[in-house]
Amino acid sequence: MDQRSFLLRVHLCTGVGMAGENRLYQFLKIYQRAPHAAELAQLFSGTRSNLRKFLHDFHSEKVSQQMEANRRQTGILTILDDQYPPQLREIYQPPLVLFYRGQLNLLKPASLAVVGARKMTSYVNAFLPGLLGEVCAQQIPIVSGAAAGSDSLAHKIALSHHAPTIAVIGTGLDLAYPRTNQKLQELIAQKGLLLTEYPLGQQPLPYHFPARNRIIAGLCRSLLVVEAKHHSGSLISANLALQENRNVLAVPGRIDSPASVGCNELIQAGAKPVLSSQDILEDFLNPLTKRSGKA
Repeated sequence: MDQRSFLLRVHLCTGVGMAGENRLYQFLKIYQRAPHAAELAQLFSGTRSNLRKFLHDFHSEKVSQQMEANRRQTGILTILDDQYPPQLREIYQPPLVLFYRGQLNLLKPASLAVVGARKMTSYVNAFLPGLLGEVCAQQIPIVSGAAAGSDSLAHKIALSHHAPTIAVIGTGLDLAYPRTNQKLQELIAQKGLLLTEYPLGQQPLPYHFPARNRIIAGLCRSLLVVEAKHHSGSLISANLALQENRNVLAVPGRIDSPASVGCNELIQAGAKPVLSSQDILEDFLNPLTKRSGKA
């Protein structure tokens, strides 16, 4: 079995977990081959019950069929591939396998992640189109999670400006969450890039979304929080971005607005306040001037 197939098969098995996958990947890096059956059991650190589940799945026809279905219906990118983005490779527990539809060449280091509340207020609707318009004009990829609210708006703004956009979702590529975003996801797959670490048929389980957030944070150069309550998922993304040495930006809001508490706290803690598009573009200024040929 070649190494890419080994990673895909392991990824589709139950009982192994993210840490177990990475341990098996470290074996590949050292020995440049897939482990034998006895070595698999030695490398596994979970419970005996999970080991049984994993070994059963690893040798099952069901997983072989899943591998074939995902190969037929999706693109597959592994951490062993040259196209795998270097900025994602460097994060803690990088995804070893990604499924995609769309344009892989959009996985550039100079991208902007945009995160915010699912139940966004009219404040975001008022400022975000103007704020991202100049960013989109520079063809900087907009990365987000295709969730309801701020994520969807960010993708729609990018698409309306014919700018690249990348959606990292928490389901298989054949599902949309929320369901009302199915057409948006299809459009992103056609004109941008739809990305997930979950195989076909995988439902939107709650723990998928914090894991998804690490990919959003890992793909970007800068992460912009447009609206966030105290202890929100957007703040999780911001903290992950900080841990990976990404730039964190935040849009300030009214001090009496619960929807802006998280952003205001980020700014108080040292995040860059964003008052205009220029505040975002400053993070991308050098690459842009080099590309345009200016000094």
